[in-house]
Amino acid sequence: MIFVLPADAIPSGGNVYDRRVLDGLREIGWDVTESAVTGSWPRPSATERAALGRELSAAPDGALVLLDGLVACGVPEIVVPHADRLRLVVLVHLPLADEGGPDLDAREREVLHAARAVVTTSPRAAERVRAHHGLTEVHVVIPGTDVADPAPGTDGVSRLLCVASLTPRKGQDLLVTALAAVADRDWACDCVGPLERDPRYVSRVRELIAAHGLDERIRLTGSRTGQALEHSYARADLVVLPSRSETYGMAVTEALARGIPVLASAAPDALDSAGLCFPPGDVRALTEALRDWFDRPALRAGLRRSALLRRGTLTPWTHTAQRMAQVLANS
Repeated sequence: MIFVLPADAIPSGGNVYDRRVLDGLREIGWDVTESAVTGSWPRPSATERAALGRELSAAPDGALVLLDGLVACGVPEIVVPHADRLRLVVLVHLPLADEGGPDLDAREREVLHAARAVVTTSPRAAERVRAHHGLTEVHVVIPGTDVADPAPGTDGVSRLLCVASLTPRKGQDLLVTALAAVADRDWACDCVGPLERDPRYVSRVRELIAAHGLDERIRLTGSRTGQALEHSYARADLVVLPSRSETYGMAVTEALARGIPVLASAAPDALDSAGLCFPPGDVRALTEALRDWFDRPALRAGLRRSALLRRGTLTPWTHTAQRMAQVLANS
Protein backbone atom coordinates (compact mmCIF):
# COMPACT_ATOMS: atom_id res chain seq x y z
CA MET A 1 0.00 0.00 0.00
CA ILE A 2 1.12 3.59 -0.67
CA PHE A 3 0.24 6.44 1.70
CA VAL A 4 0.47 9.87 0.07
CA LEU A 5 0.63 12.62 2.69
CA PRO A 6 1.87 16.21 2.89
CA ALA A 7 5.53 16.78 3.76
CA ASP A 8 4.63 19.42 6.33
CA ALA A 9 6.88 20.16 9.29
CA ILE A 10 4.26 22.40 10.96
CA PRO A 11 2.57 20.44 13.77
CA SER A 12 -1.12 19.73 13.28
CA GLY A 13 -3.70 17.16 14.27
CA GLY A 14 -3.85 15.93 10.69
CA ASN A 15 -0.11 15.37 10.54
CA VAL A 16 -0.15 13.49 13.85
CA TYR A 17 -3.06 11.35 12.65
CA ASP A 18 -1.31 10.48 9.38
CA ARG A 19 1.88 9.52 11.15
CA ARG A 20 0.17 7.40 13.80
CA VAL A 21 -1.93 5.58 11.18
CA LEU A 22 1.15 4.96 9.05
CA ASP A 23 3.10 3.55 12.00
CA GLY A 24 0.08 1.62 13.27
CA LEU A 25 -0.56 -0.10 9.96
CA ARG A 26 3.07 -1.19 9.81
CA GLU A 27 2.88 -2.50 13.38
CA ILE A 28 -0.03 -4.78 12.48
CA GLY A 29 1.80 -6.17 9.47
CA TRP A 30 0.91 -3.92 6.55
CA ASP A 31 3.59 -3.13 3.97
CA VAL A 32 3.20 0.65 3.63
CA THR A 33 5.28 2.89 1.39
CA GLU A 34 5.33 6.48 2.59
CA SER A 35 5.10 9.14 -0.13
CA ALA A 36 5.47 12.55 1.53
CA VAL A 37 4.89 15.23 -1.11
CA THR A 38 6.07 18.78 -0.74
CA GLY A 39 3.63 21.49 -1.74
CA SER A 40 1.47 24.42 -0.75
CA TRP A 41 -1.53 22.11 -0.48
CA PRO A 42 -4.39 22.39 -1.31
CA ARG A 43 -3.20 25.05 -3.78
CA PRO A 44 0.07 23.63 -5.11
CA SER A 45 2.22 25.13 -7.81
CA ALA A 46 2.43 23.61 -11.26
CA THR A 47 5.73 22.00 -10.30
CA GLU A 48 4.19 20.50 -7.15
CA ARG A 49 1.17 19.18 -9.08
CA ALA A 50 3.49 17.56 -11.58
CA ALA A 51 5.46 15.89 -8.79
CA LEU A 52 2.28 14.40 -7.35
CA GLY A 53 1.33 13.21 -10.80
CA ARG A 54 4.67 11.42 -11.12
CA GLU A 55 4.16 9.73 -7.75
CA LEU A 56 0.78 8.37 -8.81
CA SER A 57 2.00 7.36 -12.26
CA ALA A 58 4.79 5.34 -10.65
CA ALA A 59 2.32 3.24 -8.66
CA PRO A 60 1.70 -0.16 -10.25
CA ASP A 61 -1.71 -1.01 -11.69
CA GLY A 62 -4.15 -2.08 -9.00
CA ALA A 63 -2.12 -0.56 -6.17
CA LEU A 64 -3.97 0.56 -3.04
CA VAL A 65 -3.25 4.25 -2.45
CA LEU A 66 -4.38 6.16 0.64
CA LEU A 67 -4.31 9.91 -0.02
CA ASP A 68 -4.50 12.67 2.56
CA GLY A 69 -7.34 14.88 1.38
CA LEU A 70 -5.29 18.03 1.83
CA VAL A 71 -3.05 16.76 -0.98
CA ALA A 72 -5.65 15.08 -3.16
CA CYS A 73 -8.84 17.10 -3.00
CA GLY A 74 -7.61 20.32 -4.58
CA VAL A 75 -6.16 18.69 -7.70
CA PRO A 76 -8.76 16.47 -9.42
CA GLU A 77 -6.95 16.97 -12.73
CA ILE A 78 -4.01 15.04 -11.24
CA VAL A 79 -5.84 12.46 -9.11
CA VAL A 80 -8.98 11.50 -11.02
CA PRO A 81 -7.23 10.16 -14.18
CA HIS A 82 -5.71 7.43 -11.97
CA ALA A 83 -9.01 6.34 -10.42
CA ASP A 84 -9.64 3.47 -12.85
CA ARG A 85 -6.10 2.16 -12.59
CA LEU A 86 -5.48 2.51 -8.84
CA ARG A 87 -7.54 1.74 -5.73
CA LEU A 88 -7.77 5.27 -4.37
CA VAL A 89 -8.91 5.94 -0.79
CA VAL A 90 -9.15 9.58 0.33
CA LEU A 91 -8.79 10.62 3.97
CA VAL A 92 -10.65 13.89 4.65
CA HIS A 93 -9.33 15.60 7.76
CA LEU A 94 -11.15 18.83 6.96
CA PRO A 95 -13.46 19.73 4.06
CA LEU A 96 -11.45 22.15 1.93
CA ALA A 97 -14.17 24.80 1.85
CA ASP A 98 -13.84 25.20 5.66
CA GLU A 99 -10.38 26.71 5.48
CA GLY A 100 -9.20 26.65 1.88
CA GLY A 101 -12.06 28.60 0.32
CA PRO A 102 -15.38 27.79 -1.38
CA ASP A 103 -13.80 27.58 -4.83
CA LEU A 104 -12.21 24.28 -3.79
CA ASP A 105 -15.57 22.68 -3.03
CA ALA A 106 -16.30 21.41 -6.54
CA ARG A 107 -12.75 20.16 -6.94
CA GLU A 108 -13.00 18.18 -3.71
CA ARG A 109 -16.34 16.70 -4.82
CA GLU A 110 -14.83 15.45 -8.08
CA VAL A 111 -11.99 13.70 -6.25
CA LEU A 112 -14.24 12.12 -3.63
CA HIS A 113 -16.64 10.73 -6.24
CA ALA A 114 -13.73 9.15 -8.09
CA ALA A 115 -12.32 7.41 -4.99
CA ARG A 116 -13.00 3.79 -4.07
CA ALA A 117 -13.61 4.92 -0.48
CA VAL A 118 -13.72 8.12 1.56
CA VAL A 119 -12.66 8.25 5.20
CA THR A 120 -13.33 10.95 7.81
CA THR A 121 -12.38 11.18 11.47
CA SER A 122 -15.76 11.51 13.20
CA PRO A 123 -19.38 10.42 12.72
CA ARG A 124 -20.59 14.02 12.34
CA ALA A 125 -17.91 14.79 9.78
CA ALA A 126 -18.83 11.65 7.85
CA GLU A 127 -22.49 12.61 7.68
CA ARG A 128 -21.64 16.14 6.65
CA VAL A 129 -19.27 15.05 3.87
CA ARG A 130 -21.70 12.38 2.69
CA ALA A 131 -24.65 14.76 2.49
CA HIS A 132 -22.73 17.76 1.15
CA HIS A 133 -21.00 15.88 -1.65
CA GLY A 134 -23.81 13.42 -2.39
CA LEU A 135 -21.80 10.31 -1.54
CA THR A 136 -23.32 6.91 -0.88
CA GLU A 137 -21.01 6.01 1.98
CA VAL A 138 -18.31 7.68 4.06
CA HIS A 139 -16.26 5.66 6.53
CA VAL A 140 -15.29 6.79 10.02
CA VAL A 141 -11.87 6.13 11.56
CA ILE A 142 -11.72 8.00 14.86
CA PRO A 143 -8.32 9.36 16.01
CA GLY A 144 -6.66 7.50 18.82
CA THR A 145 -5.33 8.92 22.06
CA ASP A 146 -2.41 7.97 24.28
CA VAL A 147 -3.69 7.94 27.85
CA ALA A 148 -1.32 9.90 30.09
CA ASP A 149 -0.97 10.53 33.80
CA PRO A 150 -3.53 12.98 35.20
CA ALA A 151 -2.34 16.57 34.93
CA PRO A 152 -1.68 18.25 38.30
CA GLY A 153 -2.74 21.70 37.06
CA THR A 154 -2.16 24.74 39.26
CA ASP A 155 -4.88 26.00 41.60
CA GLY A 156 -7.59 24.09 39.75
CA VAL A 157 -9.11 27.25 38.27
CA SER A 158 -6.90 29.90 36.76
CA ARG A 159 -4.53 28.35 34.21
CA LEU A 160 -6.18 28.12 30.78
CA LEU A 161 -4.75 26.43 27.70
CA CYS A 162 -5.79 26.51 24.03
CA VAL A 163 -3.94 24.09 21.71
CA ALA A 164 -4.63 24.83 18.04
CA SER A 165 -3.08 26.40 14.96
CA LEU A 166 -3.57 30.17 14.88
CA THR A 167 -6.16 30.33 12.10
CA PRO A 168 -9.64 31.89 11.93
CA ARG A 169 -11.30 28.47 12.04
CA LYS A 170 -9.81 27.79 15.46
CA GLY A 171 -11.37 30.92 16.96
CA GLN A 172 -8.65 32.38 19.16
CA ASP A 173 -10.10 35.83 18.43
CA LEU A 174 -13.36 34.69 20.03
CA LEU A 175 -11.45 33.47 23.07
CA VAL A 176 -9.64 36.79 23.50
CA THR A 177 -12.93 38.70 23.36
CA ALA A 178 -14.56 36.37 25.89
CA LEU A 179 -11.58 36.52 28.25
CA ALA A 180 -11.65 40.30 28.09
CA ALA A 181 -15.22 40.14 29.40
CA VAL A 182 -14.04 38.16 32.46
CA ALA A 183 -10.87 40.16 33.03
CA ASP A 184 -11.92 40.75 36.64
CA ARG A 185 -11.34 37.03 37.38
CA ASP A 186 -7.89 35.60 38.11
CA TRP A 187 -6.63 33.75 35.05
CA ALA A 188 -3.78 33.38 32.55
CA CYS A 189 -4.05 31.71 29.16
CA ASP A 190 -1.50 30.15 26.81
CA CYS A 191 -2.48 29.75 23.16
CA VAL A 192 -0.18 27.01 21.90
CA GLY A 193 0.00 26.34 18.18
CA PRO A 194 1.72 27.21 14.90
CA LEU A 195 1.82 30.90 13.97
CA GLU A 196 2.93 30.34 10.37
CA ARG A 197 -0.31 29.31 8.68
CA ASP A 198 -2.09 32.68 8.67
CA PRO A 199 0.18 35.61 9.66
CA ARG A 200 -2.56 38.19 9.02
CA TYR A 201 -4.87 36.44 11.46
CA VAL A 202 -2.08 36.17 14.04
CA SER A 203 -1.53 39.93 13.75
CA ARG A 204 -5.25 40.51 14.24
CA VAL A 205 -5.29 38.35 17.38
CA ARG A 206 -2.23 40.17 18.76
CA GLU A 207 -3.92 43.51 18.10
CA LEU A 208 -7.05 42.30 19.88
CA ILE A 209 -5.02 41.19 22.89
CA ALA A 210 -3.30 44.58 23.05
CA ALA A 211 -6.55 46.49 22.61
CA HIS A 212 -7.98 44.76 25.69
CA GLY A 213 -4.80 45.26 27.71
CA LEU A 214 -4.24 41.51 28.08
CA ASP A 215 -0.62 41.28 26.90
CA GLU A 216 0.54 39.99 30.29
CA ARG A 217 -2.24 37.42 30.57
CA ILE A 218 -2.60 35.84 27.10
CA ARG A 219 0.49 34.39 25.45
CA LEU A 220 0.78 33.16 21.87
CA THR A 221 3.59 30.67 22.38
CA GLY A 222 3.91 29.18 18.90
CA SER A 223 4.23 25.43 18.33
CA ARG A 224 5.09 23.11 21.18
CA THR A 225 5.70 19.40 20.85
CA GLY A 226 7.09 16.62 23.01
CA GLN A 227 8.01 17.56 26.56
CA ALA A 228 7.28 21.25 26.01
CA LEU A 229 3.67 20.46 25.06
CA GLU A 230 3.42 17.96 27.88
CA HIS A 231 4.51 20.67 30.31
CA SER A 232 1.75 22.94 28.99
CA TYR A 233 -0.86 20.27 29.57
CA ALA A 234 0.54 19.48 33.02
CA ARG A 235 -0.05 23.08 34.16
CA ALA A 236 -3.51 23.43 32.64
CA ASP A 237 -6.63 23.67 34.81
CA LEU A 238 -8.96 24.08 31.82
CA VAL A 239 -8.48 23.49 28.09
CA VAL A 240 -10.52 25.71 25.77
CA LEU A 241 -11.08 24.97 22.08
CA PRO A 242 -13.27 27.75 20.61
CA SER A 243 -13.29 26.50 17.01
CA ARG A 244 -15.78 27.75 14.48
CA SER A 245 -15.69 24.26 12.95
CA GLU A 246 -13.95 20.95 13.61
CA THR A 247 -14.04 17.48 12.13
CA TYR A 248 -13.07 15.86 15.45
CA GLY A 249 -10.91 17.92 17.82
CA MET A 250 -7.86 15.92 18.87
CA ALA A 251 -6.85 18.61 21.37
CA VAL A 252 -10.02 17.78 23.29
CA THR A 253 -9.17 14.11 23.72
CA GLU A 254 -5.54 14.97 24.46
CA ALA A 255 -6.80 17.06 27.38
CA LEU A 256 -9.29 14.44 28.55
CA ALA A 257 -6.54 11.80 28.39
CA ARG A 258 -4.90 13.81 31.17
CA GLY A 259 -8.10 14.35 33.13
CA ILE A 260 -8.22 18.06 32.26
CA PRO A 261 -11.69 19.66 32.03
CA VAL A 262 -12.58 21.00 28.59
CA LEU A 263 -14.68 23.87 27.26
CA ALA A 264 -15.20 23.44 23.52
CA SER A 265 -17.37 24.18 20.52
CA ALA A 266 -17.75 22.16 17.32
CA ALA A 267 -16.19 19.00 18.80
CA PRO A 268 -19.06 16.97 20.28
CA ASP A 269 -17.72 13.60 19.14
CA ALA A 270 -14.44 14.15 20.95
CA LEU A 271 -15.99 15.82 23.99
CA ASP A 272 -18.83 13.32 24.43
CA SER A 273 -20.40 14.17 27.81
CA ALA A 274 -17.15 15.08 29.53
CA GLY A 275 -17.08 18.89 29.29
CA LEU A 276 -18.87 22.14 28.55
CA CYS A 277 -19.99 22.66 24.94
CA PHE A 278 -21.06 26.01 23.50
CA PRO A 279 -22.32 26.93 20.00
CA PRO A 280 -19.54 27.65 17.48
CA GLY A 281 -18.86 31.35 16.99
CA ASP A 282 -21.00 32.40 19.97
CA VAL A 283 -18.86 34.78 22.04
CA ARG A 284 -21.64 35.42 24.54
CA ALA A 285 -22.07 31.70 25.22
CA LEU A 286 -18.31 31.28 25.56
CA THR A 287 -18.17 34.19 28.01
CA GLU A 288 -20.99 32.74 30.12
CA ALA A 289 -19.32 29.33 30.15
CA LEU A 290 -16.08 30.91 31.36
CA ARG A 291 -17.96 32.78 34.08
CA ASP A 292 -19.54 29.52 35.18
CA TRP A 293 -16.10 27.91 35.29
CA PHE A 294 -14.64 30.65 37.47
CA ASP A 295 -17.66 31.15 39.74
CA ARG A 296 -19.02 27.65 40.35
CA PRO A 297 -16.67 25.33 42.31
CA ALA A 298 -19.16 22.46 42.15
CA LEU A 299 -19.22 22.70 38.35
CA ARG A 300 -15.43 22.58 38.20
CA ALA A 301 -15.34 19.52 40.43
CA GLY A 302 -17.96 17.77 38.28
CA LEU A 303 -16.07 18.54 35.09
CA ARG A 304 -12.87 17.13 36.57
CA ARG A 305 -14.68 13.92 37.52
CA SER A 306 -16.19 13.66 34.04
CA ALA A 307 -12.81 14.21 32.39
CA LEU A 308 -11.25 11.45 34.46
CA LEU A 309 -14.10 9.09 33.57
CA ARG A 310 -13.81 9.92 29.85
CA ARG A 311 -10.09 9.30 30.11
CA GLY A 312 -10.80 5.60 30.56
CA THR A 313 -13.02 5.31 27.47
CA LEU A 314 -10.85 6.97 24.82
CA THR A 315 -9.98 5.09 21.64
CA PRO A 316 -6.38 3.83 21.53
CA TRP A 317 -4.30 4.35 18.40
CA THR A 318 -4.10 0.58 17.92
CA HIS A 319 -7.86 0.56 17.34
CA THR A 320 -7.52 3.43 14.85
CA ALA A 321 -4.97 1.45 12.81
CA GLN A 322 -7.11 -1.68 12.89
CA ARG A 323 -10.21 0.20 11.76
CA MET A 324 -8.28 1.87 8.93
CA ALA A 325 -6.96 -1.53 7.89
CA GLN A 326 -10.56 -2.82 7.63
CA VAL A 327 -11.57 0.06 5.38
CA LEU A 328 -8.50 -0.31 3.18
CA ALA A 329 -8.86 -4.08 2.88
CA ASN A 330 -12.39 -3.68 1.55
CA SER A 331 -11.54 -0.91 -0.94
